[in-house]
Amino acid sequence: MADLFLYISLFLIWYMLFYHAFLMVGGYLHSLKYGEFKKKLNTPIEDFPKVSILIPAHNEEVVIEDTIKSMIRLNYPKDKLEVIVINDNSSDLTGSIIDDYAKQYSFIQAVHTKPPHAGKGKSGALNQGIKHSTGEIIVVYDADNTPEPDAIHYLALGLKNDEKAGAMVGKFRVVNANKNLLTRLINIETLTFQWLAQAGRWFWFKMTTIPGTNFAIRRSILEELGGWDEKALSEDTELSIRVYNLGYYIRFFPAAVTWEQEPENLRVWWRQRTRWARGNQYVIFKYLFSLHKLKNKKVFIDLFYFLFTYFLFFGSVLLSHAIFVVNLVNDLGLSIGAVSYVLLIVGFLLFVTEVCLALSMEKNQLTMKNFLTVLLMYFTYSQMWIFLVVYSSCLEIKRVIFRQEVKWYKTQRFKQAKKENYPA
Repeated sequence: MADLFLYISLFLIWYMLFYHAFLMVGGYLHSLKYGEFKKKLNTPIEDFPKVSILIPAHNEEVVIEDTIKSMIRLNYPKDKLEVIVINDNSSDLTGSIIDDYAKQYSFIQAVHTKPPHAGKGKSGALNQGIKHSTGEIIVVYDADNTPEPDAIHYLALGLKNDEKAGAMVGKFRVVNANKNLLTRLINIETLTFQWLAQAGRWFWFKMTTIPGTNFAIRRSILEELGGWDEKALSEDTELSIRVYNLGYYIRFFPAAVTWEQEPENLRVWWRQRTRWARGNQYVIFKYLFSLHKLKNKKVFIDLFYFLFTYFLFFGSVLLSHAIFVVNLVNDLGLSIGAVSYVLLIVGFLLFVTEVCLALSMEKNQLTMKNFLTVLLMYFTYSQMWIFLVVYSSCLEIKRVIFRQEVKWYKTQRFKQAKKENYPA
């Protein structure tokens, strides 16, 4: 019986490894080709669409000023741009900082949420912010983001020149990547995710998941969908499914770049990633049992990917680990023997190859320091995700059984002495 379970777990693990290798090839090809789309963005300035940027902010006094300053530096006609910063029931100086800039710049608008529509999470703040917007294109940034000057240009004109795209997704980079080992690991994780899962899925399937920041979406789509789901902790993933279902695709366009801050200690990382995992699990079960109602069957690809990742893949890794540990203290009579060790070694090498390929697509990222970090990542950071998924699953099951209210955890910010990786 132990043999059977081990074979099943290894099959599922290798299935995911090969699928990721397939995606990474697509990501690499997209990195070579997206420049062709970039050359097509020749819209006359008088035809630029009106853009509304929404920035939800709850107790963000540490970072919000840098974010607003980056909006001022955007290379986009200010008469066709409005920046709406939503002070979502903050108890610090966030509101007054926003008000100060709103008084100085006519295109910056402060929105202060009030009970009962206040402090309930990002989705609620965005739904309040869009009521005050007038743009035909809505762009979202988190309060710790500093987009590069041309980011809005690429997002807005990308949508303008692609009628089949419901949303345009840019790339995000880690501004504090060199702070410590954890931020270096997160930097590698984010680059791999974007060039593998985002670029790879776009190249092969014309599918990309809307992230929480640095994306543009048509106002008409948001109005048709009724805005963001306020019960979703992962509002971006949930919105993606509904956009697909309307018949649009979501384009990954890495020319639009923003820089964001990542957690600098394990406590903050754990709470943020737990929210992400629970949010994606909510999306899985929200749509898994209503697949027959979905009009666009391509949605199955994404739902299956999330289901496989959060339950089958991580479950298989956990099961194989458990069998290995038990076999050390109690001989289970495994017949697979040395073959399992060969598979584990080859799997490790495949993991390293995929991540290094992702790093090679970014300037100055495939370094010896990062290579050594990747080797460490497999045995530490990647394994932490297994326990995190188990923990988040237990919390989500508990929430459903006891019908608990969804609580939003706002990621703690850290004061940046300087933009460590921001280009000169």
